[in-house]
Amino acid sequence: MNVRLQKFLADAGVASRRASEALITAGHVQVNGVPVCQLGSKVDPATDRVTVDGQPARARRKLHLALHKPRGFICSKHDEAARDLVTDLLPAEWRDVYPVGRLDRDSEGLLFLTNDGDFCLRMTHPRYGVRKRYLATVIGKVEAPVAHRLTRGVESEGETLRASTARIRSANASHSVVELELAEGRNREVRRMFEALGFTVDRLVRTQIGPIKLGELPAGRWRVLSAAELRSLQQRADAGSPPAPGSTARPRPRRRPAATWSRRSTPPGRTAGARTRGH
Repeated sequence: MNVRLQKFLADAGVASRRASEALITAGHVQVNGVPVCQLGSKVDPATDRVTVDGQPARARRKLHLALHKPRGFICSKHDEAARDLVTDLLPAEWRDVYPVGRLDRDSEGLLFLTNDGDFCLRMTHPRYGVRKRYLATVIGKVEAPVAHRLTRGVESEGETLRASTARIRSANASHSVVELELAEGRNREVRRMFEALGFTVDRLVRTQIGPIKLGELPAGRWRVLSAAELRSLQQRADAGSPPAPGSTARPRPRRRPAATWSRRSTPPGRTAGARTRGH
């Protein structure tokens, strides 16, 4: 399959797409021995020989990894404070991958890493709506009205944050466990939502991204996503993306478990027509 030359160079690790465009227009790139200076030119990675200033550029194998991020690791490829990085947990030959989205240093759980820019975009951009599921262990007793507030939305640092669904898994006077599903990945979103409601998150674990579950993967270990898993993620992203111009297709509504509160559900103890004050 033919791809644009600048994309091929970016996938080969030569430079970013924008920097690759500059290399092309400046005459540094040759295809099958012929200089190519025209943007938009395409190559076949399987048959064409691409060089940059005489040095061959080869498409890298695309990697899609699932990692169980332990607490205390940074989702970055570099850190000036020399803190532990998630890429330190991978084989040295795979250090060119980067995290897909982020989990903060104190959070744990499922994290994708890749060197595939298109995959990263589909997993992180809000328009694709790939949902993430979390288990939050919270100090104090979380009751039904709090779970409802999480799905209605709370204000934090000038933003309205909300969960798609929230379910109390257990609760007592000292700690509660709440399962949340989010459609976006804003900075420290789960922790900020609970802080806005007067709670502190003691432990936060991401258990699922789209259809892919953390499962029994031990902390600090990784595995390669299978072709079937990549297809299921692609299908989930396609289902969440806006329809093409002129399309009349509508996405099929998702069913919600009966025990889960969502933004559209009625607050516990109220009828559908009752007003909710103070939200």
